[in-house]
Amino acid sequence: MLNVPSQSFPAPSSQQRVASGGRSKVPLKQGRSLMDWIRLTKSGKDLTGLRGRLIEVTEEELKKHNKKDDCWICIRGFVYNVSPYMEYHPGGEDELMRAAGSDGTDLFDQVHRWVNYESMLKECLVGRMAIKPAVPKDCREEKKVLNGMLPKSQVSDTLAKEGPSSPSYDWFQTDSLVTIVIYTKQKDINLDSVIVDHQDDSFRAETIIKDYSYIIHMGLSREIQEDFSVRVVENVGKIEIVLKKKENTSWKRLGHPLENHNLLIPKKDTGLYYRKCQLISKEGVTHDTKLFCLMLPASTHLQVPVGQHVYLKLTITGTEIVKPYTPVSDFLLSEFKEPVLLNNKYIYFLIKIYPAGLFTPELDHLHIAGTGFTPMVKILNYALTNIPGLRKVKLMFFNKTEDDIIWRSQLEKLAFKDKRFDVEFVLSAPTSEWNGKRGYISPALLSQFLKRSLDNSRVLICICGPTPFTEQGIRLLHDLNFSKDEIHSFTA
Repeated sequence: MLNVPSQSFPAPSSQQRVASGGRSKVPLKQGRSLMDWIRLTKSGKDLTGLRGRLIEVTEEELKKHNKKDDCWICIRGFVYNVSPYMEYHPGGEDELMRAAGSDGTDLFDQVHRWVNYESMLKECLVGRMAIKPAVPKDCREEKKVLNGMLPKSQVSDTLAKEGPSSPSYDWFQTDSLVTIVIYTKQKDINLDSVIVDHQDDSFRAETIIKDYSYIIHMGLSREIQEDFSVRVVENVGKIEIVLKKKENTSWKRLGHPLENHNLLIPKKDTGLYYRKCQLISKEGVTHDTKLFCLMLPASTHLQVPVGQHVYLKLTITGTEIVKPYTPVSDFLLSEFKEPVLLNNKYIYFLIKIYPAGLFTPELDHLHIAGTGFTPMVKILNYALTNIPGLRKVKLMFFNKTEDDIIWRSQLEKLAFKDKRFDVEFVLSAPTSEWNGKRGYISPALLSQFLKRSLDNSRVLICICGPTPFTEQGIRLLHDLNFSKDEIHSFTA
């Protein structure tokens, strides 16, 4: 899982920042590691002192619990008994005591907002803060959506005064497309400033404007295709997001608003938004450092600015662990000199593996997604470079859409320069403009592609991909009279 943070890391006063005068981590006693804490939370021991009850906590009650052996802290409206966690806290007991008996949300955000405290402290949950009922909204605020625009009254007066000018948005459509236009009223907006996600019928676009985020978050009224385009007109600060309709019908409305829709809010208040990524490859760089390549979901637009970081999240022994990492440039890949990855769908991380650590060994043990491409690259390089009597090398590359084809331009250039190499792209869900092969692995496709030049020609057929794909491919190759010795499959 990957998340782009809404503020810089480490924070100026963070324990993770190595600087003169900054706080450093406190050495923990033996048996007080993060893994030890996880084991304790799974032990069934009562860590709240309330025998499983949840209570509403008043401000007066919270203030009473301000000692090391009786320390309650409120974070974002929830109260936790952190006394059992004192000896496990990397920053030491004194850091936790700074928020003892009080609301520690601001202090938490300053020090390590990236920590998944909900998972870490879920067994320490005392209850929710007792708060006064909110003043009901004026029903007049529920105004109709007109031309895709919502009333500016939804942007708080405070932000309107203290933050940048409030953006707005509109939308229009053709028979096949829906275009959402965001007017930021800023001239320093670029593609790095825009993050777009589409999951099921939920559409979310976040525009970073200085220390604020302008969010469009809607449940779309009709279905759209996975791929979309994002364009920024920098000199006027206009953003255009073009969505492709699944059906060429007219939309009566864009959709219905979801959480934080059409709001300009401080970045620190936007919360964390994770995406499910696939591990495409990992390559050893040194004896303990590896280059990881993650593929973003097809329906995500994300370009991480230079020097910024993202959060990686893994579930380890039932607990979500989060770590921040800064992406690196894709030129570190050794397979091609000038890799070109379409639509910025790939993010690379150079990560040192700590054998005794908690997070990096689990990351290193993740299975590579079944694209089947990485081993084929190595075979191509070896065959074309080291086999002088080689007659022909063919690559049949199965993908869902054109955007899913990894390093297409490099493969096409290689086929153009080296007559011994041919590549065939096969798409299972192409657009109407696609002129290449269509469909799934089948006897018809394989028999056309895999023809012996002579009856006794020596061949080696390599197949790689998801397990069902590989198993089906092997069966079909046997049916086409290729022997077991002529087939090599890459399996885990």
